[in-house]
Amino acid sequence: MNIPEGVARQYSAASNLRARMQLHERFGVSAQPWMAWVMDQFALPAQARILEVGCGVGKLWQENAHRLPPGWDVTLTDQSAGMLSQAQANLAGAGHPFQFEQVDVQSLPYAGETFDAVVANHMLYHVPDLPAALGEIRRVLKPRGALIAATNGERHMVELHELVERFAPEIASHRWREAFSLETGLALLAPFFADVERRRYTGGLRVTEAGPLVAYIMSTELIPTEQRAPMARFLEAELASRGGMIEIQQDTGLFRAMK
Repeated sequence: MNIPEGVARQYSAASNLRARMQLHERFGVSAQPWMAWVMDQFALPAQARILEVGCGVGKLWQENAHRLPPGWDVTLTDQSAGMLSQAQANLAGAGHPFQFEQVDVQSLPYAGETFDAVVANHMLYHVPDLPAALGEIRRVLKPRGALIAATNGERHMVELHELVERFAPEIASHRWREAFSLETGLALLAPFFADVERRRYTGGLRVTEAGPLVAYIMSTELIPTEQRAPMARFLEAELASRGGMIEIQQDTGLFRAMK
């Protein structure tokens, strides 16, 4: 998969993804953690074959390890060898067997009608040829198999985007809009799946420290490294002006699409 150079660089190792996850884990105020909510949407039988494309560091399975039925056969894939290596380390003590493979979602090396479900957790917006990927996902799903595809909406973390643009107005045109979003996903999935349902997650962030915000922003590589310290001072001043808390909305969710 010919991922754009900047995206490939960001995801070649786990550190950038970890910075993004930690912001949500430390300051999220939802009644239910994101990964637990995603797992709730699976609705699969006790015996099922599951493929995750773009598994990252395996966080979905690490946080839900205690909930996995023994009869689930789970294959985790990613294009990044670094991500797969970290996922293997994270899941070494999970108490459930997993298969790990370095795979391109645009050309899946599996026979047709192999899996009961394919999971794509915040990754389809990175795929250069989305129709090719969706065609491959549909091909490897069993009849009435499900694609569970998580993504963001247009208002996701908009307050953080606005802070970045105030600090560096020159990057305003690079707002983090997703090619595959909660707004566009229905139309993109409809040619490949007979039944597509959008489900939204309710949550938000209440951030009380500048450091994790800085780490999140720097992980996007929109801000030059030499601007890290000035950005930290900017965010510390912003926190002080808001009584020590920056509230950020989460506009996220997933599609459950049936073959």
